[in-house]
Amino acid sequence: MPEFDVIVLGTGLKECILSGLMSVNGKKVLHIDCNSYYGGESASVSPLEELYKKFQVPANVKSMGCGKDWNVDLIPKFFLANGQLVKMLLYTEVTRYLDFKVVEGNFVYKGGKVHKVPCTEAETQTSDLMGMFDKRRFRKFLSFVLNFEENDPRTHHDMDPHRTTMRDVFRHFDLGADVLEVTGHALALHINDDYLEQPCVSTINRIKVYSESLARYTQSPFLYPVFGLGELPQGFVRLSAVYGNPYMLNRRVDDIVTEGGRVTAVKSEGEVFRCKQLICDPSYVPNRVKKVGRVVRVICLLNHPIKNTHDANSCQIIIPQTQLNRKSDIYVCMVSYSHSVAAEGKYIAVVSTMVETSDPEKEIQPALTLLEPITQKFVSISNLMVPTDDGRRSQIFISRSYDPTTHFVTETDDIMDLYRRVTGSEFIFRDHREVEGDVDSDE
Repeated sequence: MPEFDVIVLGTGLKECILSGLMSVNGKKVLHIDCNSYYGGESASVSPLEELYKKFQVPANVKSMGCGKDWNVDLIPKFFLANGQLVKMLLYTEVTRYLDFKVVEGNFVYKGGKVHKVPCTEAETQTSDLMGMFDKRRFRKFLSFVLNFEENDPRTHHDMDPHRTTMRDVFRHFDLGADVLEVTGHALALHINDDYLEQPCVSTINRIKVYSESLARYTQSPFLYPVFGLGELPQGFVRLSAVYGNPYMLNRRVDDIVTEGGRVTAVKSEGEVFRCKQLICDPSYVPNRVKKVGRVVRVICLLNHPIKNTHDANSCQIIIPQTQLNRKSDIYVCMVSYSHSVAAEGKYIAVVSTMVETSDPEKEIQPALTLLEPITQKFVSISNLMVPTDDGRRSQIFISRSYDPTTHFVTETDDIMDLYRRVTGSEFIFRDHREVEGDVDSDE
């Protein structure tokens, strides 16, 4: 009977990254997916006809160019260039199989209009996101953030990073509500305003990562793989092959065997594979997860860039919750032929948010209006599932469903948390100077 240290069920991005980290750490890993394709709920769909089939929309794709030129991510998300997820990819060396391109712009919606999030000192000066006095205070605040070192009290301005709330830090710099909104949601990439009452260290570090990512590529802090996110699972398959760890697609999972409440094996199509630990997405263990909300996503095919984004071929737009009297932000993520995911001159925009009413499409109408005219839309509503326990007793570790954000910040937190629970230790990044410049990016 084959024995493995870890069995991973599902080939979603989080499962693939954890499988890759375990392989690099010398574990014997078996990866199984009941689907015939990689990616799970975050799969990429190609050719274009398959997308119409998946959503049961009558296909009339003649005007959309060659179907094979399309590679549509169901849940597209951008990477922060200097973020922890990119460092994990570098650590596993899966980046040798990938090419990244910088995303051309980051925008925020305010007062019914789309505004560029300032990238440079000059852009901050001309931005109409904040008034003249706020700009001066904002510059002082940013200078404080960039010089901040958690272990150096001289950089703390007499504030305790683990006790002072972020709201108090904003008060210290006398920043107005407009600045708070842009800083919290478009720079720190928080998904709601809970962070204001929490210790400031986390938010300061998030803004630091954003600024460092921006410093590397200037157009925006975000990267996206050429040919889309579907390239990542494929890269991890190749990585597993290097370590002699098998992947099995299109394999039914019949049973997860436990003894004394602890996982011991997985039964699949008459075979039994023994393991000490199991990592999986929520779909494999419906009795061990609970629903905490719903996410609406609308994939929109366009034949033009989004208005007021300086004709960017790729961008993110965040609509902060307060702009539309909501509890959660609305996100727009746009990629195009420039990332080799659409036919020449075509664009893919995805709108997403947490569902708050009985009419999800109406909730995101303000975002859809920004994209008009829309050639075709595909609407999906999915449950946001989370594990009911931390998995330490059963050694069954379950990832959370993908949230509506258009970046990997919250998903990275989930990966780090899973890694901590699986291994019992923090993920230690190599010194970043070692990996500087290892991500190929065609600007």
